[in-house]
Amino acid sequence: MSTKRIYKSNLIFLAVLIFVSCKESKTEQKLSAEDIPNSQKFDLKVGEKSLKVILAILPEERQRGLMFVDQMESGNGMLFVFEYPSPQKFWMKNTRIPLDIGYFSPEGILKEVHAAEPFDLSGVPSNSKNIQFVLELNKNAFRKNKIRIGDRLNLNDIRNAIISRGLNPKKYQL
Repeated sequence: MSTKRIYKSNLIFLAVLIFVSCKESKTEQKLSAEDIPNSQKFDLKVGEKSLKVILAILPEERQRGLMFVDQMESGNGMLFVFEYPSPQKFWMKNTRIPLDIGYFSPEGILKEVHAAEPFDLSGVPSNSKNIQFVLELNKNAFRKNKIRIGDRLNLNDIRNAIISRGLNPKKYQL
C-alpha cells in the first residue's frame, strides 16, 4: 500500500471520528434539569412554599450548575450549598434558561433576589458578604411563588438531603 493511500485512509478515518464525536457532544448537551448527574430532587420548604430542588454541593456540581439545561419544571430549582458563608457571584455560562437567583444567609434567610439572563458572563454578585445558600429558580418564580426577602429555607430539609447524599452536614455548618 502506498504512503499516499495510507495517508488518505487515515485522514478519512480521522474526519469520520471527529464528525461522530461532535455529533455525540451536541446530543449530550441537550438536557432538562432531571438529566443532571446526582439530580435526585428533595423537598425544600422556603417560607410557606414547598419546592423540589436538586442539591449542588460538591465543587463540580456547583461549577456545572444548570449549564446546558433547556428547561426546568415550574416549582423546581437548584440549591447551592457552601461550606462557609462568603460573598457569592453567579454567572450564566452555557446556561440556556433565564433564572432568578436568591442569596440566603447561613441561617437560611433570603437576603436578595436577582434576575439572570441566559449566557450572561458578567455575573450576578451578592450584595451581602454573608451568603451560604443560593437558590436558582425559573425567571420570576420567587414572585410567582410569593417567596419574599426575609423568608427562610428549612435547614432540616437541607440537612436531610445532605445526609441522603452520604455527606456530613456538619461540614456545611448544619
